[in-house]
Amino acid sequence: MPRSLDAIDLKILTALQADADLSNKELAARVGLAPSSALARVRRLRADGALGAAHAEVDPRALGVGLQALIAVQLDVHHAKSVAALRDHLLGLPEVVALFHTGGEADFLVHVAVRDAEHLRQLAFDAFAGRAELRRMETNLIFEVQRKAGWPCYADGR
Repeated sequence: MPRSLDAIDLKILTALQADADLSNKELAARVGLAPSSALARVRRLRADGALGAAHAEVDPRALGVGLQALIAVQLDVHHAKSVAALRDHLLGLPEVVALFHTGGEADFLVHVAVRDAEHLRQLAFDAFAGRAELRRMETNLIFEVQRKAGWPCYADGR
């Protein structure tokens, strides 16, 4: 867990969430620091784990993704070993975009990206249905994905 962040750290994180392509000079101007100070802060935020790598937002269709789904997975047994084995298996699949370990009826929600319905069917049979840890799965097609630019900030007391 990152150490406590001050108001300038929070401004830096907010600015970079909105635009990860900001130059150090632009970032420094937005948060009211000298460029060398801004760079030192960004490096510290990365070293502390508060700031991870930047990612490009790519249109899935440009990569041949024609269909996305959320697969709700219910485990047969809830042992740490079974949870870890299924998690590791799922994260190793190229079709898995995100994995959420959840409470409630589903133990995992798995966001998958595939070429088409046939690819989804094959993935369900080959990578999910045959797993010993699996009790039940339910597939929900995703018609649209909308993401916000960043996380809400509660660290500043708001």
